[in-house]
Amino acid sequence: MIKIIEGDITKVKAEAIVNAANESLYHGGGVARAIVEAGGEEIVEESRKIIEERKKLKVGEAVYTSAGNLRKLGVKYIIHVVGPRGTKPELLKEAIKNVFDLSRNLGVKSIALPAISCGIFGFDKKEGSKIIFEIAKKQEEKFDIYLVSIDKEIISFWNELK
Repeated sequence: MIKIIEGDITKVKAEAIVNAANESLYHGGGVARAIVEAGGEEIVEESRKIIEERKKLKVGEAVYTSAGNLRKLGVKYIIHVVGPRGTKPELLKEAIKNVFDLSRNLGVKSIALPAISCGIFGFDKKEGSKIIFEIAKKQEEKFDIYLVSIDKEIISFWNELK
């Protein structure tokens, strides 16, 4: 199942919420900021530990932390994935595939996924939305997938593909 939701990803009742992360897991704006504002300092602390160990994440790499305060909604994990800066289709495909691989390894059945890289990272919104939707479509028998954005244009692109 794929459901398209215009709104706040931190309000979606899914076992995993995906964070559009940067290489340093700094939660300064956008989806990352919204997630830590709702989930709390525990997510920030766990992110720091990941970076202390790895120094930085690579584009396409997906890691996870606990859900902090979002556990109250039934969220078990925050999956942090680094999308590409600019329109780089192969790197975005790798990032989204890594999200689903990690989700499968964690045993989650529902995922809330934003439009990775289609905001401040500058990926072309129409192309990025299509890539994300097409990969999600291939996974919908294994997961309940919520494609979530506050951007009306991205929502429109996803609805056209449905």
